[in-house]
Amino acid sequence: MSELKVKSFEIRKTVMKMIYEAKTGHTGSDLSCTDILVALYYGGMKIDPKNPQAADRDRYVQSKGHAVEALWAVLADKGFFPQEELATFSAFGTRLIGHPNNKVPGIEMNTGSLGHGLAVSVGMALAAKMDGKSYRTFTLMGDGELAEGSVWEGAMAAANYQLDNLTAIIDRNTLQISGRTESVMSLEPLADKWRAFGWDVITVNGNDPDALQAIFKAENHAGKPRLVIAETTKGYGVKMAEDVAKWHHYVPSAEEYRVAIQDLDERLEASRNE
Repeated sequence: MSELKVKSFEIRKTVMKMIYEAKTGHTGSDLSCTDILVALYYGGMKIDPKNPQAADRDRYVQSKGHAVEALWAVLADKGFFPQEELATFSAFGTRLIGHPNNKVPGIEMNTGSLGHGLAVSVGMALAAKMDGKSYRTFTLMGDGELAEGSVWEGAMAAANYQLDNLTAIIDRNTLQISGRTESVMSLEPLADKWRAFGWDVITVNGNDPDALQAIFKAENHAGKPRLVIAETTKGYGVKMAEDVAKWHHYVPSAEEYRVAIQDLDERLEASRNE
């Protein structure tokens, strides 16, 4: 049994419940990146929920901030805040708004305006180098986000400063709110572009949390930032949502929610029996 796979489907069930009850959320985006978050937070990063501001903690920036429901579910499960607070998602006055909010323990910066996460993460990683600190910085971007020019400025700076304590991850599900990335703003050859910017590039099945975690635990090549192209399926785990663009920002009906939970329960049981 893969404990990480089991955890990923448990988190997906929590995400679906949050979105269904709040009647808002980015369902497809959450489901595609859940395995990435699980790989990071359940062993891939050095973190302490009891001391979320520890000076030597690894830093995580969710640049694709619209997929925050999965992040809230993971942080609650890890003990950064009470599980019961998830029921307040998107309610009036809640801390758990529709994008990462640094009033919540475990959140390094407010995100949501796409294209900012990598550049800020470069600053965090450079600060660690300048201060002689050993912590690492991770950031997750959506593939549609790569149309933002600031991403490429950050990529150039990271290589220039030889930030081998920085790992950037692209949720490569090939879909964005307006369609296929290759139709909206072509990205390929994606790996070659990042290598040309001076990054060490690894392509991996982004819905395999065990494979992802092995990469996150490994040290970067000396002098090079690392890019992980996580090849995912939008809506992964819910058959009706998989690789369907409309699920980017779609709230399921009561019947769709029932079927979605049934799908996730079946995948969860299969993961437990592997």
